[in-house]
Amino acid sequence: MAERLDGTVALITGASSGIGEATAQALASQGAAVAILARRKERLDQLAAAIGAQGGHALVIEADITDRAQAQAAVQRTVAELGRLDTVVNNAGLMLLGPAVGAPLEDWESMVALNVQGLLYVTHAALPHLISSAQNAPRQVADLVNISSVAGRVARNGSNVYNLTKFGVTALSESLRQELAGRHVRVSAVEPGAVETELVSHMRPEARERSMQRFAGVERLRAEDIADAITYIVTRPRHVAINEMLVRPTEQEA
Repeated sequence: MAERLDGTVALITGASSGIGEATAQALASQGAAVAILARRKERLDQLAAAIGAQGGHALVIEADITDRAQAQAAVQRTVAELGRLDTVVNNAGLMLLGPAVGAPLEDWESMVALNVQGLLYVTHAALPHLISSAQNAPRQVADLVNISSVAGRVARNGSNVYNLTKFGVTALSESLRQELAGRHVRVSAVEPGAVETELVSHMRPEARERSMQRFAGVERLRAEDIADAITYIVTRPRHVAINEMLVRPTEQEA
């Protein structure tokens, strides 16, 4: 049975579009106050207004989580202004696919900086608050949800460093899960397959074309599908933990 999130606070990174935006709306609809974090403030303001119009509450945090100080400040501001922190969704990510030979080193550095270091900065700052919230009402449980990928369990030609970052996210999630289980902080890895978001728009043109060809004829997931999966995870009763969730389009083979 699902439990509502009334009286709780959720922080969602990469909330200005796609999965992050849809997740913020979904968790707000379940009663959580949401801190929405991204670099594009104008998009966050629009999202906050939409959540407010539905009776929810959203705190806009403009920040670049690849900067450690900004990531830490975002977590601290969430707690200072909203009073606690019960749920963190580490959604912000970058997917720059393509051959390793001839790849711009900056692409690799950018993925490591956001997919790994940014996630680590937010997680490190959030853990004490999640542990504290898990000891207190209203739910006596907290959730850390890390968005990994199918690329976090299956390596593919051309995915190289993206695979590296997402395998790392999945491994980190499992290790943290074991460490925090006794404190009622649930740690979950969500591994989406092909989703219709802005993620592919950041690729080099040849890599983007290859990706489009790979999924030609496949009805991709929508951001709301992954938000629904995240909502399912964080609304379970205290004694139920969803450790890992792989979500592919029905027609996606691998």
